[in-house]
Amino acid sequence: METLKVAASSNPNAVAGAIAGALESAGIVEVHAIGAGAVNQAVKAIAVARRLIEREGEPEIKVVPGFIDLEIGGEVKTGMRFIIQR
Repeated sequence: METLKVAASSNPNAVAGAIAGALESAGIVEVHAIGAGAVNQAVKAIAVARRLIEREGEPEIKVVPGFIDLEIGGEVKTGMRFIIQR
C-alpha cells in the first residue's frame, strides 16, 4: 500500500492525481496529514480524486478516516490518516 504525505502547502489537484494513480495501480492508498491546514488539503484532494474516478466510470471510493501518531524530529505528533480504496 502506498502512503502519501500531505502538507498544508500541498496542491490538492496534484495530490488527487497521485491518489487516483495509486488507486488505479494498487486499489488502496493511505494519506497522512498533520495539522489543520494539511487535513484541509487532504480532504479537498480526496474530493477531487473521487470526482476524477467517477468521471472515468469507475465505482465510488471508500474512505476510512482515523488518527495516527507519527514521530517527527524526535517528537510524537498526532495526525489524520485516510485509508482510501476502491
